[in-house]
This record gives sequence, structure tokens and C-alpha cells, in this order.
Amino acid sequence: MAQANPAVHVEPSAADMRLVIAASSAGTIFEWYDFFIYGTLAGIIGKTFFPSGNATLEALLVWAGFAVGFGFRPLGAILFGYLGDRLGRKYTFLVTVTLMGIATAGVGMIPSAASIGIAAPIIVILLRVMQGLALGGEYGGAAIYVAEHAPDGRKGFYTSFIQASVVGGFVLSLIVVLSCKAMMSAETWADWGWRIPFLMSMLLLVISLWMRLKLSESPVFQAMKDEGELAGNPFVESFTYPGNKKRLFIALFGVAAGLTVVWYTAMFYGLSFLKSAVRLEDTAAEIIIGLVAAVGMGFFIFFGNLSDRIGRKPSIVWGYLLTLLLLFPIFWGASAYGNPGLAEAARRAPVVVSGPDCSFDPFSGEQKSQCGKLIADLAGTGVAYSLGEATALKLSVGGKALPVETYAWSDKAARGKQLQQWLGAAGYNLGKIKPSLKDALVIGGIMLVLMFLSGMTYGPVAALLTEMFPPHIRYSSMSIPYHIGTGYFGGFLPLIAAYIVAKTGDPFAGIWYAWVVTAVAFVVAWWGLKGGLPKDFEQDDLGNNAG
Repeated sequence: MAQANPAVHVEPSAADMRLVIAASSAGTIFEWYDFFIYGTLAGIIGKTFFPSGNATLEALLVWAGFAVGFGFRPLGAILFGYLGDRLGRKYTFLVTVTLMGIATAGVGMIPSAASIGIAAPIIVILLRVMQGLALGGEYGGAAIYVAEHAPDGRKGFYTSFIQASVVGGFVLSLIVVLSCKAMMSAETWADWGWRIPFLMSMLLLVISLWMRLKLSESPVFQAMKDEGELAGNPFVESFTYPGNKKRLFIALFGVAAGLTVVWYTAMFYGLSFLKSAVRLEDTAAEIIIGLVAAVGMGFFIFFGNLSDRIGRKPSIVWGYLLTLLLLFPIFWGASAYGNPGLAEAARRAPVVVSGPDCSFDPFSGEQKSQCGKLIADLAGTGVAYSLGEATALKLSVGGKALPVETYAWSDKAARGKQLQQWLGAAGYNLGKIKPSLKDALVIGGIMLVLMFLSGMTYGPVAALLTEMFPPHIRYSSMSIPYHIGTGYFGGFLPLIAAYIVAKTGDPFAGIWYAWVVTAVAFVVAWWGLKGGLPKDFEQDDLGNNAG
């Protein structure tokens, strides 16, 4: 078995470290831009590639495509982790960024479903698979590359730029989308302009490759290669190296799963919530979340730096605990300030649907029963509703029964207008809200708390995972649990949350998914992560930062 301790680490110069951080971070920003642009443009992608006539179904299909990319990240982690431990850190993440750029640009070239039918969504899904594979190899390569260059006592600070770069990719995707929308008419944007952010991926790819080609190989990997200490099969050894199964368990359930649901709740679910449940105007919601993310990047660097002085565990465990306490109040506050009229209407005039056969299938284009159709129409408005039991179908708003016998059951468009009239008469304003500057600042401040919590749990993680595993299998060992956790627990969050909301009628119900996953992560991290000051992996310390 290969030895865990490589040759003596050679300190890079300050100029070398600046290049390492700049090139690694820029590549990470560009690659996550490519991945996030799909989520940023979820609404228009649904209409273009997954048209169904059912707004809820379109949203679920788009988020299912989003989840597919995440679902293939663990496979990418296995493939590129193997290559990274066998062939080197540098060349592996050159391949991943190239694959990502090509796949993202491809989405911008696909004809609509109206033009080529079922082939359009199939090609989209295949390109999402390519993106997932590429991203599965990117993060581990960039994080390890920076960590293996960083001097002792500064790994948390230097690798925190990689963590912040993930947020930077999201911010860049919003900046590009908002800039393109501002430079063209709404009709042009909806027709073909939305493709430009995808096509820009090729330009970002060229810049990223140019920067990364300037880099030399990681000194730790080069030392292991020179001394013949590379792993024979990094994937197999990740599960056979002494103590590594426990480390993998802690890294998956105590680190990756928890940090990723906090992060995706803060960004993607937060953006979707403001657009749908709060009914903020799309551009206003995107600007608010974009600015929150941009400011929040500082939290990642702050807590990465802090972890060098106090250890990795305190920041992560306390971040989980605060998330459990504050998650629901954050969204309650955003709803109350973002659309107080809608929140007040829901309290004053609650919507109740009662009747037989009130089953609702969010994945069906048209519901079979009248009660199911009514629930589908309500789910499309974003208005909260509850279900009751009755022998005949009833719809009441504020205790007043509405004449459902006059509902236009056979005409979906007419039903939508009729429902909006009924709800409007009861005080529900279903138009899009453009918040005042004061309200926007309050909403942004509330959502910034989520970014603070994400910084606590995410900022120290690249250093933590690098230190948890032996160098010769480090790329594979940290990438596999990280991408299983982020790919499945995080990537499926928008889909699962949207499904829960559609099934329950409660716009806040989807938050329970993130809360439960965070609770599990809190318990595992509190039990499994070791305290004390950080130190690099030592063979006689089973887990280093995991005990």
C-alpha cells in the first residue's frame, strides 16, 4: 500500500500562490457559472424544452433536469478522482473545465421542443449528464491543488477562495442574464436572447484554459510521483485504507450533505421562493439574490480564515445549529416583507379545498378529477391552501363557499382567469410585486443571514476534506462523498421541495427537507469531527479531523 506521507512540502512563493489561487478560482467560477446558468434560466428552459401547459409540471421537469446533472456528479468524482490521483491534479481539472464548457454551449444551440419534439429534452438531459460528470471532477481538483500549495496554518484561508468561487459562479450567471435582458427587448430575450449566456461559455472556457495552462503540477503529487508512491487503484483504496470508511461516512453525512442544503436553500430555493411564493418581479428577485450572494462571498473567506485559528469543527457545527433555529423564521420574514398583502390575505382569508378524490399528481399534465384540477390551478398561483374532507367538492376562501359548479373545468386558461378573479375579490393580489428600495434592502438583509450560515458551514470545508484523507488517494476520497452529498442531497433539493409544496399547498413546507438533512448533519458532525487546531493528515491519526 502506498504511504500516506509524501516528500517534504516545498513552500511556493507569494507570486506562485497568487497565480494558483487566481487560476483555480477563476476556473471554478467559470465552471459553476456553466452549471448554474441552467438553474438561473429555469423558467424559460421549461417553456422551451419541457412545454406541457402545466406550470407546476414544467417547473418539476426543469428541476428534474437540474437534478440529473447533480446525480451524475458522483460518477464524475469516481472517474476524475481516479485520474487525479493517478495522472495528476492539473491535467485532470483541465479536462473537466473543457467538458463543462462544451456541454454548456451545447444547451444554447439546441432547437426548441416545438421544432424537434422529444429530441430537445433528451439532448438537454444528455448535456446535463456531461455537466454533472465534469463538475464531479472539478471541485476536488481545484480544492486539493490550492491546499497542496498552501503553507501550514493558512490552508483554510487560501482554500476558502475556492468555496467563494462556487458562489461567484452563481453571481456571474445572474450578472450575465440580467445584462443580456437589459440590452434587448423582452420579446427578443424570450425568442433567442436567452441562448447568449449559454454560448458565452466558450469564451469563459478559453480564458480558463489559458490561465490553468500556466500552472505547474501540485508539489505534493509531484513528490509522490517522484518517489513512486501513487495509488494503484485510488477508488478501491478509498474504501480499504485503514479508517477511511469512517472518514467517508463523516464527510458524506456530516459535511457534504449539510453544507449543500444550506447553500442551495440560500441560493436556488431562495430565488425560486421569492419569485413564486412571494411573487416578486423576476428581475427584482434576481438582483436581490445576486447582491446577497456577492456580499456573502466574504463570509466564506472569513470563516475559512477563522478556521485556521480555531479549528474546522466549531464553525461547521455552530453553523448547522443556527440554521436549525433560523431557517423557518428567515423565510417567514422574507414572505412578510416581500409581499405583506399576500401574507395578510392568506391569514385573513385562508383557502380550503374539500371533496372526494382530492389526489394531486404534480407530474401529470392534466389532473383526472375535478378536485385535482382545482388543486393544480391553486398550486400554479403560489397561494397557500389546505385540504379538507367532504362528500362533494367545495372551495372556500375566508370561510365563504365559492360556486365551483360554474368553474370552467374543460378550459384550463379560462379556469386560471376565473380562479384569479375569485382570489382577487378575496384580497389576494396575484400580480408580480416590484419592491421598494427599503423593502428590497430588508429582504436582502434577511436572505443575507442564510449566506452567513452558508459561509459558516461551507467556508472551511475544502481545507477540512483535504486534511481528512491521505494524499495518495485524496482526490478520490474527498470527491466521492462530497459529490454524493452535494449531488443527491443538494441537487435534488429544488425538485423535492417543489414536490412537497405542490402536494401540501404550503409554500413553506419545502423547507422541511433542508431542515431534516441539516439536523442529521449536525448530529454526525458533532459526533464525528475532531476539535482542535487543524493539521494535515497523519497516518497514525484515524481521521485527523474525523475521529
